[in-house]
Amino acid sequence: MTPWAEVEFGNADLGDPRRTRRLIEIATARAQRPSGSLPQCFENKAALKAMYKFCDNEHVDRDAVLASHYQATTQRVANVPVVLALQDTTELDFTPHPATQGLGLLGDARHWGVLVHTTLAVTPERVPLGLLHQQLIYRDPAEFGKRHQRKQRPIEVKESYKWLESLQATARVQAACPTSHLVSVGDREADGYDVFLRSQQLNQDVLVRAAWDRAVQHDEKYLWAYLESQPVAGTVTVTVPRQAHQDARQAPVSVRYAAVDLKPPRYRAKEQLPVIRVWGVLAREEQPPLGVEPIEWLLLTPVAVTTLAEGPGNGSRGTSAAGLLTFIIKF
Repeated sequence: MTPWAEVEFGNADLGDPRRTRRLIEIATARAQRPSGSLPQCFENKAALKAMYKFCDNEHVDRDAVLASHYQATTQRVANVPVVLALQDTTELDFTPHPATQGLGLLGDARHWGVLVHTTLAVTPERVPLGLLHQQLIYRDPAEFGKRHQRKQRPIEVKESYKWLESLQATARVQAACPTSHLVSVGDREADGYDVFLRSQQLNQDVLVRAAWDRAVQHDEKYLWAYLESQPVAGTVTVTVPRQAHQDARQAPVSVRYAAVDLKPPRYRAKEQLPVIRVWGVLAREEQPPLGVEPIEWLLLTPVAVTTLAEGPGNGSRGTSAAGLLTFIIKF
């Protein structure tokens, strides 16, 4: 495990090479027993004390530690033709630890902790390559209950800016790895006009599952109606993973796809924002099993969806509807 830790953290600039060596030792110990408690991970009390001292050292900077790992991840990305940059947010709930300081609100005023928004590089075959970016987000208690004001605030001060920060980090790695094709992937929470706008500005591809029935510059006026007006291109059978009260199953879904022009939000008319061209893929289970909620996904991406069945994987800018559905099901 030691060579692995040296690769990941050997370039961490912590102001003293002894701190970097200590970081490598800590990473090695944790990797050997990832599910163990801290006392279980270290051989003796001296090693455990040294770990606590390291974490309490003001010269140990989280960003410096991550920078070394990001560098190692970028080197691995450079050897892969297609890489998915998966974005998601995790809640770390410290409510049972009331002595912890510096926490923010989570879902309500009764839970305290921190949000971690992570961008993980993964191959289409689900091989993890490492982190591209990670953000800590603290929700200010003073802002609790002010969601109705969010439309009046600039994107840079909103929590949703996390998607743009991740997208920018992915674009930096894309620039460093020109022979690889990176695609930033987000769930329904990532469905924001600014995500598609920044994607266009950075020339960085994204794949987002739509959450909003956006206004479009077509006769049908809105996104779902426009995709539903398109002819069925064919049927794709997808494997639906096992869920809490439902076994894994094979589901045939009808597929429609087309280029679609997204209009900017009406409340931002004064900004004179552009119409954005993306491709939409609507997959719908027409005849679900009795008592089972039918599958329906609407995916948006600037990558041209040119066929139904030919899957992505050659690093080209074009892709297929079936390939996008496979990605979504996998992850």
